[in-house]
Amino acid sequence: MGAVEGPRVSHSGNAAPVLSTSHAHWQFQIYSEYCNNHPNACMELSRLTKVNKYVYFFEACRLLQKMIDISLDGFLLTPVQKICKYPLQLAELLKYTNPQHRDFKDVEAALNAMKNVARLINERKRRLENIDKIAQWQSSIEDWEGEDVLVRSSELIYSGELAKISHPQAKSQQRMFFLFDHQLVCCKKDLLRRDILYYKSRINMDDMEILDVEDGKDKDFNISVKNAFKLHCRDTEEVHIFCAKKPEQKQRWLKAFENERRQVQLDQETGFSITEVQKKQAMLNASKPYYDFLMRQKHPTLPTTLPQQQVFMLAEPKRKPSNFWQNISRLTPFRK
Repeated sequence: MGAVEGPRVSHSGNAAPVLSTSHAHWQFQIYSEYCNNHPNACMELSRLTKVNKYVYFFEACRLLQKMIDISLDGFLLTPVQKICKYPLQLAELLKYTNPQHRDFKDVEAALNAMKNVARLINERKRRLENIDKIAQWQSSIEDWEGEDVLVRSSELIYSGELAKISHPQAKSQQRMFFLFDHQLVCCKKDLLRRDILYYKSRINMDDMEILDVEDGKDKDFNISVKNAFKLHCRDTEEVHIFCAKKPEQKQRWLKAFENERRQVQLDQETGFSITEVQKKQAMLNASKPYYDFLMRQKHPTLPTTLPQQQVFMLAEPKRKPSNFWQNISRLTPFRK
């Protein structure tokens, strides 16, 4: 083997900088798909292992490939564990790297990139869970018309009650509005049962410009308004005016419109999208009586911080329930 060599000076070269680029998002997108599909894969495997021919087949494959004696669900867990380990390993490497070392900045950048990948995977998991809730919400709306919300949207940004005024009548109508990415859905409350909503219309937010309106007489509509803002269509010059009951409600809506545009831009930058299969499955689940059972299933959550070995557990962390969906459930009770 020759003489024992002294300690080597190891340089990361271009390995770490590759992770620090924006390409890390799409390079690791397959992990996002895999982690979010992992619960379904385990459920399907559990179903198949109840049939002897599949049990024999899986074992024969393992023996032919001379693989270690681990069950198939253990192999399925490996990619999830790996994406969890990357930040831990890089953090440990950074801990023992001298800040003056030429590799320090590259390792630090790689660590931040892998943390971002974990955050993106968790965000995608949350968004995929949301599409089931959105599909269930839509199924509770009476007289729904046109395409499903999920055709263009995957996130509820904000919701609330506003007075809507449109040309040519300039008549005020009290409506419930639900702001999703790309669209604003308008619903009307039932006169007798106020917890039932009827679909009325929707507005394409991609074509809209949001304008703040001062209290007083509006020139376009020739009426006095308070706590108002406008949605102006750049293409058709169509204008809608909306009035909130309180100034703080108006400000929350203006902030929500900013968040909606920010969400759309972020989805474009990260390449986030919902597949047609996922959309159809969500709508199918919304119409099934075992919807609540599906929503209770656990999903793997990846660490965005750096805990110890607990990160390898697939238990979902406890979270406070979202007020959004509690409010919506009161307004539009899910059908049995």
